[in-house]
Amino acid sequence: MISGEKENFTPDWAKDAVWYQIFPERFRNGDPANDPTLESIRGSYPHDNDSPWQVHPWTSDWYELQPYEKENGQDIWFNLQRRRYGGDIQGILDKLDYIKDLGINALYLNPVFQSPSLHKYDGATYHHIDPFLGPDPEGDFKLIDSEVPHKPETWVWTSADRLFLKLVQEVHSKGMRIIIDGVFNHMGLNSWVFRDIKENGKNSAYADWMKIKSWNDKEAGTKFEYDGWYGVKELPELKQLNGDLAPGPKKYIFDITKRWMDPDGDGDPADGIDGWRLDVAFMVGHTFWKDWRRHLKAINPQAYITAEIIESVEYNKPFLQGDEFDAVMNYNFAFLSEEFFINRKDRLKVSEFDNKLKILREAYDLSISYVMQNLFDSHDTNRLLSHIINADIGNYRDWGRYYGLSRGSNPDYSVRAPGEDHLRIQKLMVLFQMTYLGAPMIYYGDEAGMWGANDPCCRKPMIWDDLNYSDEKFNPNQSCREADKVEYNSVLADNYRKLIAVRNSEPALRRGDFRTVLKDDNNAVFAYARTYGKDEIIIVINNSAEEKETDIETDGHSDYQSLLSGKIYKSSVVGVQIKLSALSGEILKALK
Repeated sequence: MISGEKENFTPDWAKDAVWYQIFPERFRNGDPANDPTLESIRGSYPHDNDSPWQVHPWTSDWYELQPYEKENGQDIWFNLQRRRYGGDIQGILDKLDYIKDLGINALYLNPVFQSPSLHKYDGATYHHIDPFLGPDPEGDFKLIDSEVPHKPETWVWTSADRLFLKLVQEVHSKGMRIIIDGVFNHMGLNSWVFRDIKENGKNSAYADWMKIKSWNDKEAGTKFEYDGWYGVKELPELKQLNGDLAPGPKKYIFDITKRWMDPDGDGDPADGIDGWRLDVAFMVGHTFWKDWRRHLKAINPQAYITAEIIESVEYNKPFLQGDEFDAVMNYNFAFLSEEFFINRKDRLKVSEFDNKLKILREAYDLSISYVMQNLFDSHDTNRLLSHIINADIGNYRDWGRYYGLSRGSNPDYSVRAPGEDHLRIQKLMVLFQMTYLGAPMIYYGDEAGMWGANDPCCRKPMIWDDLNYSDEKFNPNQSCREADKVEYNSVLADNYRKLIAVRNSEPALRRGDFRTVLKDDNNAVFAYARTYGKDEIIIVINNSAEEKETDIETDGHSDYQSLLSGKIYKSSVVGVQIKLSALSGEILKALK
C-alpha cells in the first residue's frame, strides 16, 4: 500500500499531468509555404540528394511507393527515410484546441531544433528551432549566418524561434505545460561543431568537443575517425570526461537550457518551456546530470525533468535520487502492461501483475512514483494497436530483440488494421492507465486509432477527421492485401476523452493512495482502490474474454456510483456486486 504525500523534489503539477507526445514532422502541416526542400535534408540518412524528391502526400498509403520514389530504384525502407510530410509548429498551434478538448494538460515534443532528418535527433544547433518548422526558412538561415554559434551574446531570435515561443505562450494560456527533447549525448553531421572539426581537424576551435578517435595525418598514416552513437556516423558524440561533458559542450548546453527556459532573461521562467525529456540519458555521466539539474532548477524550481532510460528498476535508481531526474519514461510500466493485457501465451495472472506493480511503484521515492510517465508506446516502439495485433511476436521487456521483431521489415509482423477485439483491449488498457498511480502519456494518434510497426512505421502522419486518406493496401514488399480503411476513429477518441475527463475530475486518481481490493486469478478480475481525503474510488478490471460477475468488498457503509455511466451500485453485506462484460472495466466512486 502506498499512502500519504510529503514535501518532495518533484514538481507538484506533474502529478496532475496527462501527457501527449507529438512528433512534429508528422503531426500537422499548418503552413505549406515552409515545407522542406531537397536541400534541407542534406546530411541525413540515406544521403541521397540526387534522386527525384517531393514533399510526400500526407494522406497516401504508407507502404505505397510514390512515382517519384520508384525512380530511385530503392526499396520502401530506403524511401521511408527520405520522406518529409511538412509537419510544423503552426500545425501544432492549429490543433491546440483539439489537444485541450481531449483533456490533455502537458505536451512533450520530440526534437524541434535545427536538423536535416525527419526525427531531428541529429541536431545542427540547439539554440534555434528548425527554420523549416517556422514561417520563413530562408530569412532564418540568413540571421543564423550572422552568429558565432558558441557565443550566446551573438545569438538572434529567428522567426521559427519566435513562433515556437508563441506556441509556449498559447500552451500556457490554455492551462497546459510543455517540455521538449534534450539530446545532449550527440549532435549531427550538419552541426557547426562537427563541420568545423571536419574542416579544420585538430586545429578546430571545437577539437575537444567531440569524441575524435584519430585525425587526418599523412605522416602518422591515420584518417579522420570519430565515435557515433552506437556506431551511427550521422550522430557524432560529444566528448565526456570523468562522467561529465567536456567544458565546451557543457557550457553550450547550459546556455541553451537557459535560453529556452527563460527566453527574455528577466529571471521569470513563465515565458519558457516547463522542462525537458532527455534522450539516451543513460549515456551521459552522472556528474553532468547533477550539475545540469542544479542549473535548471535555479532557473525554474518547478521545471520537470524526465529521461529516456529503457532499463530495469535497479538500473534506473541512481538517476532518481532527487539530484538528477524527476522521472523517467516508464517503460517498465509498459512492459508489465503487455504481460497482463496483451500477451496470450505466458500472460501474467492477476496476483502476479499486482505483485509486480507493487514492486515497481515502491521502487522509488513516493514523489517520483506519482510523476512517472506511464506510457504504452512511443516514437521508438510499435504502436499500441499493432502491438496488440502482434501479441506474442516477442517479449517487449527483451527490448533489443523485440525492437527488431516488431518492425515492418519482419515478414512475420502483421501490418494490418485492428479489429474490434484489438480496440477493446486498447480501451481496457487506457482505463487502467488513467486510473493507476503515475502520469499517463499518450502517443499522438493512438486516440485516433492509428496503427503501425516499430520505427519508422510508428511515425506515420497523424490521422485527422478533416482529411480523406487512401486505403492501406500495400505491404512493405509492394504486394497488395485486402484494403484497410484509414480514418479518424471518433468512437475511440471519445473513449479517451471520457477516461481523461474522469481522471482530471478526481484528485484520488491523480494523487490518491493505492490499495489492492481483489485479485481473482481464476476469473482474471482485478480491483484496486484510490483514496484521497474522504474520497474513495474503486476500479474493477475484467481481463477475461468472458463476462464475469464478482463481489467487491467494501466497508458496507457507502453505495457507489459509476463514473462512466452514472449507474448506482448498492452496497450489501458482501460489498458491491458487479457484472462486467469481456475485456472491460468499471470506475466506482463511493457516495457519502
